[in-house]
Amino acid sequence: MSVLVLALAVSAACCLGFGFVLQQAAAQRAPLGDFLSPRLLLDLVRVPTWLGGIALMVAGMVLGALALGRGEVSLVEPLLATNLLFALALSRRRTRQPLGRQGWTGLSLLAGGVSAFIVAGEPRGGTAVTDPLRHWLIIGVMVGLALLLTTYAKRSRLSAGPVLLALAAGLLYGVQDALTRVSGERFADGGFTELLTGWQPYGVLVIGVTGLVLVQSAFETAPLRMSLPALTAAQPLAGIACGVGFLGDRLHTDTGALAWEAAGLAAIVAGIVLLGLHPAMPRGTAPREQVPDLQPR
Repeated sequence: MSVLVLALAVSAACCLGFGFVLQQAAAQRAPLGDFLSPRLLLDLVRVPTWLGGIALMVAGMVLGALALGRGEVSLVEPLLATNLLFALALSRRRTRQPLGRQGWTGLSLLAGGVSAFIVAGEPRGGTAVTDPLRHWLIIGVMVGLALLLTTYAKRSRLSAGPVLLALAAGLLYGVQDALTRVSGERFADGGFTELLTGWQPYGVLVIGVTGLVLVQSAFETAPLRMSLPALTAAQPLAGIACGVGFLGDRLHTDTGALAWEAAGLAAIVAGIVLLGLHPAMPRGTAPREQVPDLQPR
């Protein structure tokens, strides 16, 4: 594994984790009437805390794109999942909560799971699949699942809705990472002409805006501890599926390696859940009447 890829991916995770905490702090004060509406972004764009969180998220996405341009999606995605560690660090600083047994267990599972998956799988590049049917099939499954989750979230709204929205956004972000990798390869091959004549960069933009609305709606209606673990767990799983499915990423597939890879992914998800439910994570939403600048006009 390249030290540069490691540094870029972890730096991206840091920016994303800090950004998510700031975004949720602002989004929890937004009017509930903006749920799953682009109006939510128009309201939040007037809040400095949210803009700071978005700036950090954009920086994380840029760093993540650089990491994806130099390493396989199956390698970068597990590293990006460590954004939850940085989110917990910022939340812990604000709440003064100690890590305790739950925090240290979650940290160990997440770090150990990432290490186990990377060491056992040894993600490496290969020949990308040229059959467009394979591309659209995998992307269609991910987008279809995201649409299904969003539909159920809209019905359940304040109960299971935030978790479902976060899962949907995570799936979309995993696809976005894969399309970012393809866009980078097109740019490297032929510059802006090659990049802008393909559909992938436009797909990145559409998925990015859609995912942003889903995430902010999840942040708006529930505490961070309900939404961020689902978002963080779904993204690497979707990204790895795209990487292996059509980007040509290769993993060791002997029985022992597959067992360790599965165990690593399971540990990552378990660690994410434990850290996401840690008492240091913000629990409640702010009373909306205290922030009249976000009330509908």
